[in-house]
Amino acid sequence: MEWSATQYLKFEDERSRPARDLINALPDISPGTVIDLGCGPGNSTELLAERFPNARISGNDVDDDMLAKARARMPGTRFDKVDLEEWLPESPPDLMFSNAVFQWVPDHLSVLARLMGALAADGVLAVQMPDNLAEPSHLAMEETARDPAFTAHFSGGSVRRSPLPAPKTYYDRLKPFAARLDLFHITYHHPLADAAAIVEWVKGTGLRPYLARIPAEAEGDFLAAYTERIAKSYPAMEDGRVLLKFPRLFLVATKA
Repeated sequence: MEWSATQYLKFEDERSRPARDLINALPDISPGTVIDLGCGPGNSTELLAERFPNARISGNDVDDDMLAKARARMPGTRFDKVDLEEWLPESPPDLMFSNAVFQWVPDHLSVLARLMGALAADGVLAVQMPDNLAEPSHLAMEETARDPAFTAHFSGGSVRRSPLPAPKTYYDRLKPFAARLDLFHITYHHPLADAAAIVEWVKGTGLRPYLARIPAEAEGDFLAAYTERIAKSYPAMEDGRVLLKFPRLFLVATKA
């Protein structure tokens, strides 16, 4: 599945807010080495560079378009193409940071446990993941895919990503490696222009696996059917805007 950095960055301010909140949740550290896991177009990497100006900062991602945008944004920073399912750092970093990536990584609990072992002594693993599959924005994707007009394109099964495990599951799996483990949710309420704006938002993330199954000639019909469902689920407020509810899970672990 290919990603579009341009589409993703249409809502850069809103998408960067959880990265800021994750940085603010870090313990009082002065890391020498920081790696931005799944750095996307570099918006989170830039925030890390602002927070830790004396650190050696690098980023990685699996998508070429995202990496191209990140390199253009921060030309003096190292960005590598890696698959996080198999990747390990060349040497133990002090901070591994990840904004909205691991929800896409199969068996990411095992990956996170492996990365905890790869940290430097007293190193920190900080992760944020969308926890929004129960929201109307994502339920409507499945409903649209089950519409008789589109079911043929999903004959191979649903493309819906797996829901996140319960916070207790993360705690039980990672606490043996951690001196301290903080887990919490933040629910954001993003005011957007209208239902079409919500569709533009998810076209950069959650809707992409669905659109990848739809042939070009049917994409307009699929988006129209999805937008109709979104408009019903997100009624306009008094000023005409709509409110996108977006829960996210945060995890900050300090290595034992």
